[in-house]
Amino acid sequence: MPRLAANLDFLFTDRPLSARIDAAAACGFTAVEMQFPERMPTAELGRRLKDAGLDVALINMPVDDWDRGGRGCAALPGADDRFRGALDDGLARAVAIGAGRVHVLAGVVPRDVPMPLARASYMAALRHAADAAGAAGIGITIEAINPRDMPGYFLSDPDEAAAIVREIGHPALGLQFDLYHTQITRGDLTRRLDRDADIIAHVQIAGVPDRSEPDRGEIAPGHLLDHLDRLGYDGWVGLEYRPCARTEDGFGWAARWGIHG
Repeated sequence: MPRLAANLDFLFTDRPLSARIDAAAACGFTAVEMQFPERMPTAELGRRLKDAGLDVALINMPVDDWDRGGRGCAALPGADDRFRGALDDGLARAVAIGAGRVHVLAGVVPRDVPMPLARASYMAALRHAADAAGAAGIGITIEAINPRDMPGYFLSDPDEAAAIVREIGHPALGLQFDLYHTQITRGDLTRRLDRDADIIAHVQIAGVPDRSEPDRGEIAPGHLLDHLDRLGYDGWVGLEYRPCARTEDGFGWAARWGIHG
Protein backbone atom coordinates (compact mmCIF):
# COMPACT_ATOMS: atom_id res chain seq x y z
CA MET A 1 0.00 0.00 0.00
CA PRO A 2 1.36 3.46 -0.83
CA ARG A 3 2.67 5.25 2.24
CA LEU A 4 2.09 8.97 2.75
CA ALA A 5 4.99 11.27 3.65
CA ALA A 6 4.58 14.83 4.90
CA ASN A 7 6.44 17.51 2.97
CA LEU A 8 7.75 19.75 5.74
CA ASP A 9 8.20 22.74 3.44
CA PHE A 10 4.52 22.72 2.44
CA LEU A 11 2.67 21.36 5.48
CA PHE A 12 2.55 22.74 9.03
CA THR A 13 4.17 25.99 7.87
CA ASP A 14 2.53 28.04 10.63
CA ARG A 15 5.25 26.77 13.01
CA PRO A 16 9.03 26.36 13.02
CA LEU A 17 10.68 23.32 11.44
CA SER A 18 11.27 21.55 14.74
CA ALA A 19 7.55 21.78 15.54
CA ARG A 20 6.63 20.56 12.05
CA ILE A 21 8.54 17.35 12.73
CA ASP A 22 6.56 16.74 15.91
CA ALA A 23 3.28 17.64 14.21
CA ALA A 24 3.88 15.18 11.37
CA ALA A 25 4.51 12.36 13.81
CA ALA A 26 1.44 13.31 15.86
CA CYS A 27 -0.74 13.09 12.73
CA GLY A 28 0.36 9.53 12.01
CA PHE A 29 3.08 10.07 9.43
CA THR A 30 6.04 7.71 9.56
CA ALA A 31 8.12 9.61 7.00
CA VAL A 32 8.73 13.10 5.69
CA GLU A 33 10.23 14.74 2.64
CA MET A 34 12.02 18.08 2.56
CA GLN A 35 13.03 20.63 -0.04
CA PHE A 36 15.37 22.54 2.26
CA PRO A 37 16.84 20.22 4.91
CA GLU A 38 19.84 22.54 5.16
CA ARG A 39 17.69 25.02 7.10
CA MET A 40 18.48 23.01 10.23
CA PRO A 41 21.97 21.76 11.17
CA THR A 42 22.28 18.23 9.85
CA ALA A 43 23.15 16.56 13.16
CA GLU A 44 20.25 18.28 14.91
CA LEU A 45 17.84 17.45 12.10
CA GLY A 46 18.82 13.80 12.15
CA ARG A 47 18.42 13.67 15.90
CA ARG A 48 14.99 15.35 15.86
CA LEU A 49 13.71 13.05 13.13
CA LYS A 50 14.97 9.96 14.92
CA ASP A 51 13.40 11.05 18.20
CA ALA A 52 10.07 11.54 16.39
CA GLY A 53 10.30 8.10 14.76
CA LEU A 54 10.27 9.52 11.23
CA ASP A 55 12.04 8.18 8.16
CA VAL A 56 13.16 10.54 5.41
CA ALA A 57 11.74 9.55 2.04
CA LEU A 58 13.31 12.31 -0.06
CA ILE A 59 15.29 15.53 0.13
CA ASN A 60 16.20 18.05 -2.54
CA MET A 61 19.75 18.60 -3.62
CA PRO A 62 20.76 21.99 -2.15
CA VAL A 63 20.25 25.13 -4.25
CA ASP A 64 22.26 28.01 -2.79
CA ASP A 65 20.47 30.77 -4.73
CA TRP A 66 16.85 29.62 -4.42
CA ASP A 67 15.64 32.94 -3.01
CA ARG A 68 17.17 34.71 -6.02
CA GLY A 69 15.46 32.46 -8.54
CA GLY A 70 17.97 29.63 -8.80
CA ARG A 71 16.42 26.24 -9.42
CA GLY A 72 19.45 23.97 -9.64
CA CYS A 73 22.22 23.71 -12.21
CA ALA A 74 22.38 20.17 -13.61
CA ALA A 75 21.40 21.39 -17.10
CA LEU A 76 23.49 24.57 -17.05
CA PRO A 77 26.57 24.31 -19.30
CA GLY A 78 29.75 25.26 -17.48
CA ALA A 79 28.30 24.59 -14.02
CA ASP A 80 29.98 21.22 -13.52
CA ASP A 81 31.97 22.15 -10.41
CA ARG A 82 29.01 23.89 -8.84
CA PHE A 83 26.79 20.90 -9.55
CA ARG A 84 29.22 18.37 -8.14
CA GLY A 85 29.72 20.40 -4.99
CA ALA A 86 25.97 20.62 -4.41
CA LEU A 87 25.57 16.92 -5.16
CA ASP A 88 28.28 16.00 -2.66
CA ASP A 89 26.56 18.14 -0.02
CA GLY A 90 23.17 16.61 -0.75
CA LEU A 91 24.40 13.02 -0.67
CA ALA A 92 26.35 13.58 2.53
CA ARG A 93 23.27 15.08 4.18
CA ALA A 94 21.10 12.22 2.92
CA VAL A 95 23.45 9.65 4.42
CA ALA A 96 23.63 11.57 7.71
CA ILE A 97 19.85 11.79 8.20
CA GLY A 98 18.96 8.49 6.56
CA ALA A 99 17.21 9.91 3.49
CA GLY A 100 16.49 7.29 0.87
CA ARG A 101 16.55 9.57 -2.17
CA VAL A 102 17.82 12.93 -3.37
CA HIS A 103 15.96 14.95 -6.01
CA VAL A 104 18.36 16.48 -8.53
CA LEU A 105 17.15 19.83 -9.88
CA ALA A 106 17.85 20.70 -13.50
CA GLY A 107 17.74 24.49 -13.38
CA VAL A 108 16.37 27.32 -15.49
CA VAL A 109 18.40 27.50 -18.68
CA PRO A 110 19.19 30.99 -20.05
CA ARG A 111 17.42 31.74 -23.33
CA ASP A 112 20.69 32.13 -25.24
CA VAL A 113 21.82 28.58 -24.39
CA PRO A 114 20.96 26.02 -27.11
CA MET A 115 18.73 23.28 -25.78
CA PRO A 116 20.89 20.45 -27.20
CA LEU A 117 23.85 21.82 -25.24
CA ALA A 118 21.76 22.05 -22.07
CA ARG A 119 20.53 18.49 -22.55
CA ALA A 120 24.07 17.21 -23.02
CA SER A 121 25.10 18.92 -19.77
CA TYR A 122 22.07 17.47 -18.01
CA MET A 123 22.72 13.93 -19.16
CA ALA A 124 26.37 14.10 -18.14
CA ALA A 125 25.43 15.50 -14.73
CA LEU A 126 22.83 12.77 -14.16
CA ARG A 127 25.22 9.99 -15.11
CA HIS A 128 27.77 11.35 -12.64
CA ALA A 129 25.08 11.79 -9.97
CA ALA A 130 23.76 8.26 -10.45
CA ASP A 131 27.23 6.78 -10.08
CA ALA A 132 27.95 8.84 -6.96
CA ALA A 133 24.56 8.16 -5.39
CA GLY A 134 24.72 4.46 -6.11
CA ALA A 135 28.12 4.25 -4.44
CA ALA A 136 26.63 5.94 -1.37
CA GLY A 137 23.61 3.65 -1.27
CA ILE A 138 21.24 6.51 -2.14
CA GLY A 139 18.74 6.83 -4.97
CA ILE A 140 18.33 9.98 -7.04
CA THR A 141 15.25 11.22 -8.83
CA ILE A 142 14.32 13.71 -11.52
CA GLU A 143 10.96 15.44 -11.79
CA ALA A 144 9.18 17.33 -14.54
CA ILE A 145 7.89 20.66 -13.16
CA ASN A 146 5.08 22.42 -14.98
CA PRO A 147 5.93 25.74 -16.69
CA ARG A 148 3.15 27.64 -14.94
CA ASP A 149 4.70 27.11 -11.51
CA MET A 150 8.32 27.27 -12.65
CA PRO A 151 8.71 29.12 -15.97
CA GLY A 152 11.81 28.17 -17.93
CA TYR A 153 12.67 25.08 -15.90
CA PHE A 154 14.63 22.75 -18.15
CA LEU A 155 12.56 19.64 -17.49
CA SER A 156 8.86 20.45 -17.86
CA ASP A 157 7.58 17.46 -19.86
CA PRO A 158 6.89 14.28 -17.85
CA ASP A 159 7.27 12.19 -20.98
CA GLU A 160 10.76 13.60 -21.49
CA ALA A 161 11.61 12.92 -17.85
CA ALA A 162 10.62 9.27 -18.25
CA ALA A 163 12.58 9.01 -21.50
CA ILE A 164 15.71 10.38 -19.82
CA VAL A 165 15.46 7.87 -16.96
CA ARG A 166 15.14 5.05 -19.48
CA GLU A 167 17.96 6.37 -21.67
CA ILE A 168 20.42 6.59 -18.78
CA GLY A 169 19.27 3.25 -17.42
CA HIS A 170 21.15 3.46 -14.12
CA PRO A 171 19.69 1.55 -11.14
CA ALA A 172 20.21 4.54 -8.83
CA LEU A 173 18.15 6.89 -11.04
CA GLY A 174 14.37 6.88 -10.86
CA LEU A 175 11.39 8.98 -11.89
CA GLN A 176 9.78 11.33 -9.39
CA PHE A 177 6.19 11.22 -10.62
CA ASP A 178 4.39 14.33 -9.42
CA LEU A 179 0.67 13.90 -10.06
CA TYR A 180 0.04 17.65 -9.77
CA HIS A 181 2.66 18.72 -12.32
CA THR A 182 1.79 15.87 -14.68
CA GLN A 183 -1.93 16.64 -14.64
CA ILE A 184 -1.23 20.26 -15.56
CA THR A 185 1.15 19.48 -18.41
CA ARG A 186 -0.12 16.18 -19.83
CA GLY A 187 -3.03 14.69 -17.90
CA ASP A 188 -4.07 11.05 -18.48
CA LEU A 189 -2.59 10.17 -15.08
CA THR A 190 -3.80 6.59 -14.81
CA ARG A 191 -2.36 5.56 -18.18
CA ARG A 192 0.90 7.35 -17.48
CA LEU A 193 1.23 5.51 -14.19
CA ASP A 194 0.69 2.26 -16.10
CA ARG A 195 3.35 3.17 -18.63
CA ASP A 196 5.99 4.39 -16.18
CA ALA A 197 5.40 2.09 -13.21
CA ASP A 198 8.69 0.28 -13.72
CA ILE A 199 10.78 3.45 -13.30
CA ILE A 200 8.77 5.37 -10.67
CA ALA A 201 10.87 5.80 -7.52
CA HIS A 202 8.81 8.45 -5.71
CA VAL A 203 5.36 10.01 -6.09
CA GLN A 204 4.01 13.40 -5.02
CA ILE A 205 0.43 14.64 -4.93
CA ALA A 206 -1.52 17.88 -4.67
CA GLY A 207 -4.88 19.15 -5.83
CA VAL A 208 -5.24 20.69 -9.28
CA PRO A 209 -5.42 23.52 -10.18
CA ASP A 210 -4.71 25.30 -6.88
CA ARG A 211 -2.10 22.97 -5.32
CA SER A 212 -4.23 22.60 -2.21
CA GLU A 213 -5.51 19.38 -0.60
CA PRO A 214 -5.52 16.51 -3.14
CA ASP A 215 -9.28 15.99 -2.86
CA ARG A 216 -9.99 19.58 -3.91
CA GLY A 217 -10.10 19.98 -7.68
CA GLU A 218 -9.81 17.77 -10.70
CA ILE A 219 -7.85 14.72 -9.59
CA ALA A 220 -9.13 11.77 -7.56
CA PRO A 221 -6.59 10.83 -4.88
CA GLY A 222 -8.42 7.69 -3.80
CA HIS A 223 -8.47 6.31 -7.34
CA LEU A 224 -4.83 7.21 -8.01
CA LEU A 225 -3.46 5.80 -4.76
CA ASP A 226 -5.52 2.63 -5.21
CA HIS A 227 -4.17 2.34 -8.74
CA LEU A 228 -0.60 2.70 -7.48
CA ASP A 229 -1.40 -0.13 -5.08
CA ARG A 230 -2.69 -2.30 -7.93
CA LEU A 231 0.51 -1.59 -9.84
CA GLY A 232 2.55 -2.85 -6.90
CA TYR A 233 4.02 0.51 -5.93
CA ASP A 234 5.13 0.32 -2.31
CA GLY A 235 7.13 3.55 -2.11
CA TRP A 236 6.30 6.91 -0.60
CA VAL A 237 3.73 9.44 -1.75
CA GLY A 238 4.80 12.91 -0.69
CA LEU A 239 2.07 15.38 0.26
CA GLU A 240 3.45 18.45 -1.47
CA TYR A 241 0.49 20.80 -1.30
CA ARG A 242 -0.48 24.11 0.31
CA PRO A 243 -3.28 23.56 2.84
CA CYS A 244 -6.29 25.83 2.54
CA ALA A 245 -6.26 26.42 6.30
CA ARG A 246 -4.69 24.68 9.28
CA THR A 247 -2.83 21.62 7.95
CA GLU A 248 -4.43 19.18 10.40
CA ASP A 249 -7.94 20.24 9.35
CA GLY A 250 -7.42 19.04 5.77
CA PHE A 251 -6.51 15.39 6.36
CA GLY A 252 -10.00 13.92 6.08
CA TRP A 253 -9.22 12.46 2.65
CA ALA A 254 -6.10 10.72 4.04
CA ALA A 255 -7.73 8.91 6.99
CA ARG A 256 -7.83 5.57 5.17
CA TRP A 257 -4.03 5.74 4.88
CA GLY A 258 -3.57 6.32 8.59
CA ILE A 259 -3.25 10.12 8.62
CA HIS A 260 -5.41 12.16 10.99
CA GLY A 261 -5.71 15.72 12.23
